[in-house]
Amino acid sequence: MSLSGIDTAIVAAYFLLLLVVAFRAKRQPLATDVDFLLAGRRLTGPAFVATLVSTWYGSILGVGEYSYRFGISNWLVFGVPYYLAAILFALFLAKKARRSLFVSIPDQLRSSYGDTAAGIGSAAVFLITVPAAYVLMLGELFQWFLGGSLVLWMVAGAAFSGIYVLHGGFRNVVRTDIPQFILMYAGFIVLLAVAAGTYGGWSFLRDNLPGEHLSPTGGLGLPAVLVWYFIALQTMIDPTFYQRCYAAKSEAVARGGLLVSVAFWLVFDFLTTFSGLYARAILGGDAEAMLSYPLLAEKLLPAGLLGLFFVSLVSVVLSTVDSYMLLAAQTLGHDVWLRFAPRATSSVRATRWGLVISAAVAIAIGAWKGSAIEIFHDLGSIATPVLLLPMVGALTRRTPFPATRVVISMIGSGSISLAWTFLGSYGSGYPFGIHPIYPGLAVSALVLLPYWSARRE
Repeated sequence: MSLSGIDTAIVAAYFLLLLVVAFRAKRQPLATDVDFLLAGRRLTGPAFVATLVSTWYGSILGVGEYSYRFGISNWLVFGVPYYLAAILFALFLAKKARRSLFVSIPDQLRSSYGDTAAGIGSAAVFLITVPAAYVLMLGELFQWFLGGSLVLWMVAGAAFSGIYVLHGGFRNVVRTDIPQFILMYAGFIVLLAVAAGTYGGWSFLRDNLPGEHLSPTGGLGLPAVLVWYFIALQTMIDPTFYQRCYAAKSEAVARGGLLVSVAFWLVFDFLTTFSGLYARAILGGDAEAMLSYPLLAEKLLPAGLLGLFFVSLVSVVLSTVDSYMLLAAQTLGHDVWLRFAPRATSSVRATRWGLVISAAVAIAIGAWKGSAIEIFHDLGSIATPVLLLPMVGALTRRTPFPATRVVISMIGSGSISLAWTFLGSYGSGYPFGIHPIYPGLAVSALVLLPYWSARRE
């Protein structure tokens, strides 16, 4: 695809806008770790919602692929289970996370279970925050619209987001997320409006879609849908949720911001699901599913609006790249490096070095795996069983699990999930056809649940 002159100007204006927002805002001193990593814990409600909504939706090409292939079930797979998990987080964990005054998940683990658990937790957090899948998707978007080398676009995307994160930390993540929040909605509203105006509404979709696309399960069967309700449990240990709750101005902002965010996700899922339905109905069944949104935009949108939609797609992904890159860098700098060399440097300086390392690791993994879905699946399946029960116990129990049991649980669940994932990817398939998150969670539950009420060791 080649963009017109006006489309190219819109894309250039978008990147210039982000730099202006990040570098021309009123300069505030970054005197402490909390200033750089959590914006001084002064995140207001509107900013909380804008940064969380835009950050948590980075897998836009995967959503397009699923809705193109399986229709309205996209809402039941990538929508409802995550709404439920986010609501549970808001009701039971958000206020307690804000009240804790910690900076990171490993800080929380260290306070409850000691250094060993925090060290294992740091490795798990890094796995689910290194933005390999999102850097890969960013590179794919630029390669599709502008041509050139995928790896070079991955490097360019990671470098661009790294520039303003290095400068202002979490404050610049929030500042740039606000216009990207607006743009992500604007692009899909335009695409869906043009599709419906050109081809018609529900009757057109009903007449031009396969029957299973309008089925709640998308023709996959109930078990294939239900598995996502377990996978969505990783929301309970999502570092972006904790980071924003730690950074919130108050406990009320943390809880209320999450609940309002769910409403915005519901609206955006409506836009993306029905855009996917129109893509399948208009393009037919032979289009490349992963690129269904760009292909639909290329067919329907005139110059100017096509550039706006490209910016919308990039906004969804880039707003996730910068946030996860900062979280991965924070894990390397604040949670790992300073524990080995506490007098060597500050958390801010260590995190800035961590940004460089995290970007390089993300690019390397993305180029090696070449599939965002595989990256999400493999890393999330390993890390979620390691962190889920220890973090829930730390926040909800008056007396958290015994520390030694937590370490055993983390090592055991992580090891079996890693082995299960390896066999699935490089062996003869998952043993017994079971998704690796299940044996990992089972091991964690067997080790920890009998000690739910035990006193801390």
